[in-house]
This record gives sequence, structure tokens and C-alpha cells, in this order.
Amino acid sequence: MKDDNCIFCKLAGGDIPTRSIYEDEDFKVILDAAPATRGHALILPKQHYADIYELDEKVASKVFVLAKKLATKMTKALGCDGFNIVQNNKEVAGQTVFHFHMHLIPRYEGDGNQDKLCWNHAKFTDEEFDAIQNELQ
Repeated sequence: MKDDNCIFCKLAGGDIPTRSIYEDEDFKVILDAAPATRGHALILPKQHYADIYELDEKVASKVFVLAKKLATKMTKALGCDGFNIVQNNKEVAGQTVFHFHMHLIPRYEGDGNQDKLCWNHAKFTDEEFDAIQNELQ
């Protein structure tokens, strides 16, 4: 299924030109048009899923295998010093395009983004940790 109003469906489907670095029957991987670093790419499923909650389990099982394959290839090709694999779900978590996608972000010493993927660390009491654990079991 595709969404005719979704920009990422159009990119993945070839309706809009992209700088593609990989493609198979399930995914198209393109360079991000507003990259965080040199080589920043997006894994786009060719079918429309708004987020991880809608993502087909077969597609979900393939996406991380592809991310590992590409991270390895990109690290060798670009000579980066590290790698971020980022996937956001819902607006509160930073999702801005509501078509599941995964960011592949090569990291370089001194790239100016060392603190961009960090968060404040919360503190919980033992009782609060116990309550959270019970909720999730």
C-alpha cells in the first residue's frame, strides 16, 4: 500500500528524483536532502507504514539487517569514525515525516554533532524503577 499524499512514498517509488545508494524489492535508500553529516542516508520502505507501530513484521525483520549491511559499507567507503542508526516514532519523539524511515548517520571526529543525539538522564527511586518494571513485565 502507498499513500499518494506521502512525500516518502513518492521518493521511494521513484516519482521524485533522489540520490539513491541502494534499492531492492522492499526498500530504497537515499541520501538525506538535509544531512546531519557527510553520507547521511535514509532507509525508506517502498510500502507506506506511518511508524514502527504499523510496520509489517517481515519488513521490520529486514530493515535492521539492511541497516547493518549499509553501515558497514558506508563506514569503509566514507572512512567515518562511528555511526548512528536513528528511528523516531510520533511527533513527541522527533518524527517529522510520518512514513517509517531509518536514518543512517556516519559520524566523524569533530563533526559538530557530538551532543545532538543525547538526552537528559532521568533519576528514579528504587520504588519507581520497581513500578516501571512491573508495568512492563
